[in-house]
Amino acid sequence: VDTLAELHAVDYAAAGLAGLGRPAGYVERQVEGWRQRYARAATDHVPALDAAGAWLAAHLPPPAGAALIHNDFKLDNVVLAADDLAQVVAVLDWEMATIGDPLMDLGVTLAYWIEEGDPPVLQRIGLGLLPGSLRRAEVVVRYAERRGLDAADLAARMPFYYAFGLFKVAVIAQQIYYRYRQGHTRDPRFGGLGAVVAACAEMAVKGLNLDLQD
Repeated sequence: VDTLAELHAVDYAAAGLAGLGRPAGYVERQVEGWRQRYARAATDHVPALDAAGAWLAAHLPPPAGAALIHNDFKLDNVVLAADDLAQVVAVLDWEMATIGDPLMDLGVTLAYWIEEGDPPVLQRIGLGLLPGSLRRAEVVVRYAERRGLDAADLAARMPFYYAFGLFKVAVIAQQIYYRYRQGHTRDPRFGGLGAVVAACAEMAVKGLNLDLQD
């Protein structure tokens, strides 16, 4: 969490990275882009994912600033010190890095941040955390402290970003599942990704308190 906050504090203009992305309209482009990706890769009907995507498109938040963001910041994209697992010594996989809304980056990290009580299917796919790790609510507080933000205000704003993160993870899984269903990949592990998509969608709907009967 400290490393993510440090990344978002980088003066990207001074680092010569101002041309890496287009921060204006970033959130809207991301929401629409991932909704389109889902539409192209849809297989089974998942009402919860449709509802989450529609809600995100209708509730775009005001800009939260611009920062250098990783866009795939999770445990298997960092290298930990062998003698101190609390220390990140390298961050890997920068192919989706850009200049954009840092809270979108935090939301995706939270979507990968599995904790006790989450759906078993998500805990089984290797995204579990180290013993003693912070819970998601504590991650938000820690991030706020490191960025000098008001923790209560950030927590109140996070449902959108966390739901977006879950939506994005669901679509990534759906894209792989679509390829499996089409016979483009035969890895048997991918056969269960439909359940991952559904679990992420249900968590997004739950976090947003959406009533699918509406």
